[in-house]
Amino acid sequence: MEHDELSQCIEAFVRHLAKEKRASRHTVASYGSDLAQLHGFLVKQNARGAVVSDVSRASLRSWLGELARSRKSASLARKLSSVRALFRYLEREGTASSNPAADLVTPKVRRKMPTFLSAEAAGEVVETPDTNTANSLRDSAILEVLYGCGLRVSELWGLELGDFDLEEGSVRVQGKGNKERIVPVGAKARSALEAYLGRRRELAHPKTGQLDSAAVFLGRLGRRLGIRQIQKLVHSYGAQGAGRADLHPHALRHSCATHMLEGGADLRVIQEFLGHSSLATTQQYTHLSVDRLLEVYDRAHPMAKRALEDDDG
Repeated sequence: MEHDELSQCIEAFVRHLAKEKRASRHTVASYGSDLAQLHGFLVKQNARGAVVSDVSRASLRSWLGELARSRKSASLARKLSSVRALFRYLEREGTASSNPAADLVTPKVRRKMPTFLSAEAAGEVVETPDTNTANSLRDSAILEVLYGCGLRVSELWGLELGDFDLEEGSVRVQGKGNKERIVPVGAKARSALEAYLGRRRELAHPKTGQLDSAAVFLGRLGRRLGIRQIQKLVHSYGAQGAGRADLHPHALRHSCATHMLEGGADLRVIQEFLGHSSLATTQQYTHLSVDRLLEVYDRAHPMAKRALEDDDG
């Protein structure tokens, strides 16, 4: 990125997000990437570099229009949100007098219902690893913790050995916005973790013996297992255990929440368990459960069966 006025403002904003707002690494990277794309677009329009005043309603419409050829509404909405946040910051700092993105209409995003598995299918997935090697024991523990503790993949990735209290059956989790919460660890997840931790040393670097002293889940070179690697192993076990090669770690989190609700857990308890800042986010699971209830009703209730038979006739 050229070191012009706009790039300096973007860098200052990204630092502000990371150090003062204590946003997650993922959030900081996403905002930085979106704003760098806008900067690059403006620089192409003007060889002298980009200044704050180059960001106008017209230039933003032009940028979003170009992106719309290859990007979905959700991506465009996020990029517009990044620009709005940048200019709110610049207005507070006195660098900008107005927010050119404030009145632009956000592209409508169709909210998809989260994917989840039945309790039986979730059980088949988490029980797929053979648990004969350190790697498979690690994979078993990852699946059990994702499903049993309802963690986000970023939360699982960041877990450190000192976060667990297996004697008490709990784990300290660093959630979105660096908000910390204590999550219970069930018997199956605890057992899987104990089995893996007993052989974790086997994942040290084969030549140097290097072993990350803090990270819970390690790759084959003794380093912290990456988020992409975690996603790939969930895809693999999803295909093997439930015929779902598209299975994502978040689907295990959604499954955990849905099954808790179906089991009678209170929404507020689930909200705290998942680390949702808003109850509205947690309420999506009520829709999932109602859909599931209607599906079961249509299959099992005699009156529903009779209505279906009458329709067929």
